[in-house]
Amino acid sequence: MSPRNDATERQVQAARPDASTWLAANAGSGKTRVLTDRVARLLLGGVQPQHILCLTYTKAAASEMQNRLFKRLGEWAMLDDTPLLEELTDLGVPGEIGFDRLAQARTLFARAIETPGGLKIQTIHSFCASLLRRFPLEAGVSPQFTEMEDRAAALLREEIVEDFAAGPQAGLIEDVARFVTDTGFDKLTAAITQKRSLFAQPLEWSDLLQRFDLPAGFDETALLARVFLGGEVELIQSILPALTESGGNNAKAAAKLAAFNEARLIHLPMLESVFLTGKGAKEPFTAKLNAFPTKPLREGALADRMPQIEAFMQRIETAREQRLALVAAQKTAVLHRFAAAFLPEYERRKQLRGWLDFDDLILRARQVLNDPAVAEWVLYRLDGGIDHILVDEAQDTSPDQWDVIEKLAQEFTSGEGARSGVERTIFVVGDKKQSIYSFQGADPQAFDRMQEEFGRKLAESGSKLWDSTLEYSFRSSSVILNLVDILFENRSDAGFHKDSQHRAFKADLPGRVDLWPVVEKVADAEDGDWTDPVDRPGARHHTVILAEKVAQSIKDMIERGETIPEDDKSGQFVRRKVQPGDFLILVQRRSDLFAEIIRACKALHLPIAGADRLKVGAELAVKDLAALLSFLATPEDSLSLATVLKSPLFGWSEQQLFDLAHRRKEQFLWAALRNRAEEFPETLSVLNDLRSQIDFLRPYDLIERILTRHDGRRKLLGRLGAEAEDGINALLSQALAYERTDIPSLTGFLVWMQTDDLEIKRQMSGVGNRIRVMTVHGSKGLEAPIVILPDTGKRQPPRDAEIMLDGGTPLWKVSADASPNLISQAREEARNREENERLRLLYVALTRAKKWLIVAAAGDLGKDGNSWYQMVEAAMDRAGAAQVPGTDIRRLSHEDWNAPPLIDQPNIVVQQIELPDMFQHPAPDPVAPAGTLSPSDLGGPKALPGDAGLDEDAAKLRGTRLHLLLEHLPAAEKDLWPELCARLLPDIHETDRHEILNEAVTVLTAEGLQPVFAPDTLAEVSITAALNGQRMLGVVDRLILSESEVHVIDFKSNATVPDRAEDCPEGLLRQMGAYAQALAQIYPDRSIRTAILWTRTARLMWLPHDLVTDALARTQIS
Repeated sequence: MSPRNDATERQVQAARPDASTWLAANAGSGKTRVLTDRVARLLLGGVQPQHILCLTYTKAAASEMQNRLFKRLGEWAMLDDTPLLEELTDLGVPGEIGFDRLAQARTLFARAIETPGGLKIQTIHSFCASLLRRFPLEAGVSPQFTEMEDRAAALLREEIVEDFAAGPQAGLIEDVARFVTDTGFDKLTAAITQKRSLFAQPLEWSDLLQRFDLPAGFDETALLARVFLGGEVELIQSILPALTESGGNNAKAAAKLAAFNEARLIHLPMLESVFLTGKGAKEPFTAKLNAFPTKPLREGALADRMPQIEAFMQRIETAREQRLALVAAQKTAVLHRFAAAFLPEYERRKQLRGWLDFDDLILRARQVLNDPAVAEWVLYRLDGGIDHILVDEAQDTSPDQWDVIEKLAQEFTSGEGARSGVERTIFVVGDKKQSIYSFQGADPQAFDRMQEEFGRKLAESGSKLWDSTLEYSFRSSSVILNLVDILFENRSDAGFHKDSQHRAFKADLPGRVDLWPVVEKVADAEDGDWTDPVDRPGARHHTVILAEKVAQSIKDMIERGETIPEDDKSGQFVRRKVQPGDFLILVQRRSDLFAEIIRACKALHLPIAGADRLKVGAELAVKDLAALLSFLATPEDSLSLATVLKSPLFGWSEQQLFDLAHRRKEQFLWAALRNRAEEFPETLSVLNDLRSQIDFLRPYDLIERILTRHDGRRKLLGRLGAEAEDGINALLSQALAYERTDIPSLTGFLVWMQTDDLEIKRQMSGVGNRIRVMTVHGSKGLEAPIVILPDTGKRQPPRDAEIMLDGGTPLWKVSADASPNLISQAREEARNREENERLRLLYVALTRAKKWLIVAAAGDLGKDGNSWYQMVEAAMDRAGAAQVPGTDIRRLSHEDWNAPPLIDQPNIVVQQIELPDMFQHPAPDPVAPAGTLSPSDLGGPKALPGDAGLDEDAAKLRGTRLHLLLEHLPAAEKDLWPELCARLLPDIHETDRHEILNEAVTVLTAEGLQPVFAPDTLAEVSITAALNGQRMLGVVDRLILSESEVHVIDFKSNATVPDRAEDCPEGLLRQMGAYAQALAQIYPDRSIRTAILWTRTARLMWLPHDLVTDALARTQIS
């Protein structure tokens, strides 16, 4: 067996199941394989599946990992010894692998599936949800809590704000409303709930003043006292005539100063605009000493007043920072007062409804694991079930999530835990360079922090945390990786270390990096026909030109048979023709360029998967269905009805709708349609049916009725294409989500859907042979042979977060021009973090490419050299990029692209299947299955005439109880029979139990009946056989087998016992005849004898064979 290469050896060492490991993995280095290898080796080491916990970042990652693991374990179950031995050796299993180990490996698939609890491969949120459901009392949540949809959370926040505004908190809402618009409340409350843990401790006004570097007790009065010493109003009023008369800037200043008639705070911004320099000045916001007013006035008419004016200017300059700080502090104080009222109410209403939102899952789990009253108990119970923790995508783990993981691993790092003698490990894998989800709370700095923390704690407990790195990329060509190393060489702040290098596992794989020329802006790009849509760029807009260039280039590559190299898995490279599914187009955001690329590809009839995320409310199919629902809720809504009639659901022409609307005499379109019912019978039939159901069907059922009964799904897909399926399904999912959290009603659901923010994520990993277009964020974990980056130009800095942070203290943002130093510093730190994340986003984008990377741009690139295009261009210059002959494209290349041999790809032929004739006709009615006969139901009386026993039901119940005793008592010692009887018959009166027990004891101890209950006899034997062509199923009370005979004995508890066999009731004889015939089929070489044991008299009555067979013959079986 050949030795492992360096890349594989590093993976094997990283997957060691006996060592706690912290693994830094470059993009494409096979971290998912390492995770699955480690789990497989843990299972091979005898670890039970339920003792392993794998935490992933996304559901898709959890599904991918589970699928890979089950695929491997399933293959092991079917492999012969030699290939299985090779698999385990390649996996890194140490020592000699014997037959027992091979046999064990084959059972792992069944163990992983069948073990109670099974393998826990799930997201951190899913794990926390299961934790809360397991310990609801300790967590203080309902055991049947519902996980809130984002829309439900938004509506709940809106409901609270509205209730506050109409109640005792109206004053607080007025204070908040001074700083936000109507729509701003939703953003503010969303930001507060996202950062709710930071509002846990109240912020005192004195602490806030100190944080803003203001003196204790500072307020508006103190500020005014520092600026206005007295006489300032008179001073300004006295200089106004001179300023006005001199004209120019002096007169403009006078116009502003004319409003200054009182020493109030609201006048300070105006005074600052007159007396201080602007933000673009060399020394911004400083007093205009020797600059205002103009020199003639300073040295002439106003010379005697200049000392007072300049002193006033300096006081305004000094007070400006304090004014900004005071206003910002007051605004932040309002934020904290509002949060202090809002968050408890938000939690209370969620608790009443049994709801938890997405963040609650983490926060509640963290709370229960940190609660001194219950934490040890919960950890003990969990500790008994988890021995090995694996964390994937650790760079995107938030501090709150790390807190949960740290608590779960607490016993790992501090002692033996709930079960001694068990080896326990933690495995963490991540890559700081790929941390791009700060908007979801990810903190890349925590990756290093937690590594130090776990390393220290493990060292204190006598263990070690191994530090490992995966540098080899199994994905990308070396030319792409070299570009990445050059581009990020001096970017340590963003997580790129100088000693971190990328190595290509396939060092000889040909590769390309192309840089297309920038599509420049056109001055009159928006000029066009007046009929053109106003919400999309014109035909000559640079984004449209670039989008069309991208689409046309892809089409040209496919049509001219452009080839790409490919690994044929034997160590050799071949070439094949490109296909649509080879292209992955990545953008930074879903802007006009994103939409234009999809539109351009569709215009050229290229197979494209569509957008990776859909705004549900913006989908045409959803708009059509929503319009129909709006009409059903309000028939007077003529616009919605007109929309529906023109939609694919009804397919009216423009002329039909015009004729109905224009000719109508009625006010509403619905009334006009009903009056012309004979012209549109199908339309009226559908609408009337739906209107008759709106009071009885839930929204989901009503939509399903539209889609299924009235063929809506087929009509929408036929007109809008297969992409409409995702929007339709999302609408149905939203209907179900709404019904889980609200009392279902059509109007309520329409309110629920009134938002443009509701998005669904489409899985792009299984879209088939189609072009994919998505954001870089959405491409995480994906790859493609050819990656195109068209969105690399200058990007406007993102808007400030609604709530900024200063050392963990929430601050309410203010505009840049009105920011005191504290908020300016917080803003600058946030901008630096965003810039670093943008660099990491570029890293993710570049490393999606396997063989060919294409970089393009349109419009302005900026002058700072920080656009993606400029950074790639600079790196390509350093790497020695050359011009492609005959083109304006610059290229980096590695190896000879056209050297590998070209292989032909087999054409996919759709085989036409001829259906057999049986499928051309309706299937016949199925033959009714034959019934099952019971020997006791063959007719005839079961008791003698005049039997004065119990009624039929009571007699059957007594007989069943007696049979139960006769079945079980013979196997026990006689002195235990009363105790056993009490356990077998616990629910009957003591007198009745004693009576039945006495009868059973009489039978069991009767002389001559001991052979019936001998140990070698069989009790309650089920038999089945054919009786007159039908299946018979019965149970024999006692069966005695010998080499030549079979004795069939049935117990009967009749009150009246016949003296002779011939006098037995007909029904009992037929039953015994059926037993005899069935057993004759089972034992054809033995003699069959039947008997009844009468329990009332403890007498065994043998029945002549002819007697029972004749009785059976008299049975009429249909």
